[in-house]
Amino acid sequence: MKTFYTNEEWFNRLLPEGLPIPSSTLLSGPGGSGKPLIGNVIVAAWLRQGGSVVFMSLQYPDHSFIAAGLKSITQLDLGDYKDRIAFIELDVSLDSVIVLPKNRIKANVTKPEVWDTAMEHACSILPGEGPGILIFGTALNLLLFSPTYGKEILEKIKSMIQRNSKFTLLFSTSTSANKEEIKKLENLADNLIITRIDPTTLKLYLQIERMKNVPFINDEIEVPFSPEILLNMKEIADRSRKRIIPLISKI
Repeated sequence: MKTFYTNEEWFNRLLPEGLPIPSSTLLSGPGGSGKPLIGNVIVAAWLRQGGSVVFMSLQYPDHSFIAAGLKSITQLDLGDYKDRIAFIELDVSLDSVIVLPKNRIKANVTKPEVWDTAMEHACSILPGEGPGILIFGTALNLLLFSPTYGKEILEKIKSMIQRNSKFTLLFSTSTSANKEEIKKLENLADNLIITRIDPTTLKLYLQIERMKNVPFINDEIEVPFSPEILLNMKEIADRSRKRIIPLISKI
């Protein structure tokens, strides 16, 4: 099995032989517990090592928030990788996929068939060089608030995790709601990473629960991100929930 190393010593120490690829990794933990920040570490290393990334960050209004987060955490400028990145942006007002310049795709991915179309298009326009294509989807739990499509999109995500063999999947979900559904995703993913934040000290902690066919260290470690970065991330997550959940709840 091929493996992949990040550029962070603290992460590589937990995975002495690297992260298995292609595989599915789920970052799970309470809302605002730093999951996208951990994902950014993997994404930055992926791009620097010649791979391509599809971003589907449901908690952000547009791709500029993704670029700002990567810059503050990893000092990576997404502008240097414009030919190897694509963005799927949630727009609940749409019935189909709209392709925009700069590899941007607007879509109501709450609907399973639209999810498929958006994913297929995003992956088709990116090169599969280096470690290949990484699909980085964050705050996927928000889709489960749809009364019409929530169960269907859960099955779509489960199917993608189970049947994927071509791409590397990196998904994040909050356990603050829909815990039983999120548990199903945790059980299916090849690799499971748990995060939490100490509310008193604003320190971020990470623990690897499972990895596919590679050794790992199960110790919980403190991730060296500043309290300011973590607080800003938590504020964005809180605002996003208040903005997005009412919209999806009407679909």
